[in-house]
Amino acid sequence: MIKSGKKLQIHTLVTRLMIGGALVFALAACASAPLPPTEELQAAELAIRGAEQERVADYAPQDLKQAHDKLSAARVAVQDEDMVLALQLAHESRVSAELASAKTAQRKAREVNEEMQQNITILQQEIQRNTGVRQ
Repeated sequence: MIKSGKKLQIHTLVTRLMIGGALVFALAACASAPLPPTEELQAAELAIRGAEQERVADYAPQDLKQAHDKLSAARVAVQDEDMVLALQLAHESRVSAELASAKTAQRKAREVNEEMQQNITILQQEIQRNTGVRQ
């Protein structure tokens, strides 16, 4: 009987050690920081570069500034090892740059449309003057 009691104690001790080891590994896994959001940071940088090439600073300077500010804040968050915040800020930066590009495209299209309308009016006036017909 003594042998089985010792076996039970050893078995209990081994079980406790295994559970303790598993808990240590689980806590270590939870405590480790997630990886930096490298892809999202690069996507934000590309979106900003693309927006700058489209000259969005002339049409949507606030959105471009916001994109730059969010990207800078995302980089600080990476340095502070707050990867969740870094991911969110990098995403917001990319979206701000894309919004600036969209606003720029809209405003450029509006300018082209207005110019075409002016040209149509001028052509109609020329036709009236040359033919004497009023439209």
